Amino acid sequence: MSKPADLRLERLLGGDQLASLRRRLRRRFERAMPGEPVEHVRIAGLDAQEHAALASLIGRPQRFSSSLGIDVRMIDASLQRAGVADSLRDALERLDGPIANLAALRVRHQAQWAEVIAECRHPGLAELLTPACVGLLKRLARQDPAAAGRLCQQAEAVLRRLPAKGQARSQLAAETLGDAHALDDGQPVATLVLAVQRRAVAPMDEADAATTGEGAAAERARDIWAAAGVLVNELARPALFLNLATEDGDGRTRGEPSFISLRALVRTSRRWMVGGRDVHVCENPNLVAIAADRLGARCRPLVCTDGMPGAAQRTLLTQLARAGARLFYHGDFDWPGITIANTVLRDHGALPWRLGAADYLAAIGTPQAHQGSLHGTPVAAAWDESLTTAMERHQISIAEESVTDSLLDDLDEQ
Repeated sequence: MSKPADLRLERLLGGDQLASLRRRLRRRFERAMPGEPVEHVRIAGLDAQEHAALASLIGRPQRFSSSLGIDVRMIDASLQRAGVADSLRDALERLDGPIANLAALRVRHQAQWAEVIAECRHPGLAELLTPACVGLLKRLARQDPAAAGRLCQQAEAVLRRLPAKGQARSQLAAETLGDAHALDDGQPVATLVLAVQRRAVAPMDEADAATTGEGAAAERARDIWAAAGVLVNELARPALFLNLATEDGDGRTRGEPSFISLRALVRTSRRWMVGGRDVHVCENPNLVAIAADRLGARCRPLVCTDGMPGAAQRTLLTQLARAGARLFYHGDFDWPGITIANTVLRDHGALPWRLGAADYLAAIGTPQAHQGSLHGTPVAAAWDESLTTAMERHQISIAEESVTDSLLDDLDEQ
């Protein structure tokens, strides 16, 4: 540790008037690489008093200049001869305290982060923590490598338990991390685990991302947990369907709408009897009620997303697609409806069902169709670019319930 500055050193380089000069000199020592001697420094932006102080350190008067290059070794020797400091660095430390070697700290910091990443054993987490993606971990750990190491250990403990078999998220958190809320939305461990799990789920496209708010983001997280067999609010927003049969029949009444929760979908293995069959998917529950009233048991299998599909709806559609169903989707002719359709078609391999530009134009010409003004930002229909063009031109929205006659014709098995 450097000795306190004596009065001679204070007169040479101390005081508030030279504080800015000292900071600039200290910065040069801070940035030096370990083992690299600082031999020459150029200081710019000098005022007359700062220039005079440097000139006196060099030991000879110089004509004023706002920029001055100094030989550090010469100043070291001058200070030693005067007996006021062992070197310029020693002088600066006596005046303002120890000088940190930022370059050495940076190298040490990089080595600590490299060690954190190298300690990760879970393949998904190791793949996530590439140089391009490690920024997420740094933000979650607030740039603290030690905290990041603990966070990775906790995340790996959770990931080793996945996929679960319909376990509640709070129970998983309590058993794995000793805190039932450690995997709640926004918690660092939950964010890291979701980032790993999300890589196995199709990412949202730009249109979806643009319309995603806090609620939609929470629903998306709930869906990702469900894909890993972890239940979050498993009884909320159950999936509505009509005439979906399972191998065991499971006691549901044909011709009557039924609900199934995310809990039931994840915890109980079902064999949906839909292999090679058309399963129609609609946006609005009213269409399911109308189909049940008019067609009953004659209605082809019908599933409702109830707006943007939540975890239960997405899980059901995924199970049906894996069971061999051909999914066909219809929804409202408005911009939110187009966004939902893009999601269902993309994420579940569904095909559009009476959802093209020709269908829209035909609906406009139907007197009984419920029509309204089209509001919001236009969304490109991924399956039919001309649909977006037609909707922008006419500025008319068409509710799904307004075209039930044509939809029921497709749903009638007779």
